[in-house]
Amino acid sequence: MPRPIAIAPSVLPVDFSELGAAVTALEAAGVDRIHWDVMDGQFVPNLTFGPDLIASTRRHTTLPFEAHLMVFTPDVLAGAFIDAGCERLIVHAEACTHLHRTLGNIRSLGGKAAVSINPATPASAIAHVLDLVDLVLVMTVNPGFGGQSYISTMEPKIREVRDMITAAGLDDIVDLEVDGGIAPATVANATAAGANVFVAGSALFRDPLGLTHAVADIRGRALGALSA
Repeated sequence: MPRPIAIAPSVLPVDFSELGAAVTALEAAGVDRIHWDVMDGQFVPNLTFGPDLIASTRRHTTLPFEAHLMVFTPDVLAGAFIDAGCERLIVHAEACTHLHRTLGNIRSLGGKAAVSINPATPASAIAHVLDLVDLVLVMTVNPGFGGQSYISTMEPKIREVRDMITAAGLDDIVDLEVDGGIAPATVANATAAGANVFVAGSALFRDPLGLTHAVADIRGRALGALSA
């Protein structure tokens, strides 16, 4: 049975001085987990969240944390982010010289391991590590900045990854997440292509009707696409 629909908000648009209140508000709005966009200024242009900052928000919510490590040294940093309260670490296939080893290292540290691929990276890059992950993230923008437009030409790749997960008999274990430009206007197509976890940032925080409405709207459109 496929995994359930889940909303994993990125807190990148939030004023960093208000992150504790933001994760509390997101939990009240009905999201499923918190997605931390960790950037090192090298793999991607920006610098964002360190483990100490993430740890400081852990007491403000009971939601699971996942760290999206857009960094060149995930093996060096993995332990610190797990200690900060991140249950899952998502690493980029493009950043890992030995991807299989990196994912195994995360698991050995007690974390859940996941892998991400950029728009130009083929789905085949993660074909031989599906047994080591509980989530594959297909980027629907080029990583490094919030508020970018959804790249709809990634939908065939989303479908390809979903087919790979299904062929491996892992539909009930491995989530398929999409990140970038996810909004009411794009989530249905991403769902139809095979995604079940949606990272949304700007679309949630800019909804004039508030976070609860934004979360319900995106979830409802995803569920509607499943039943269409």
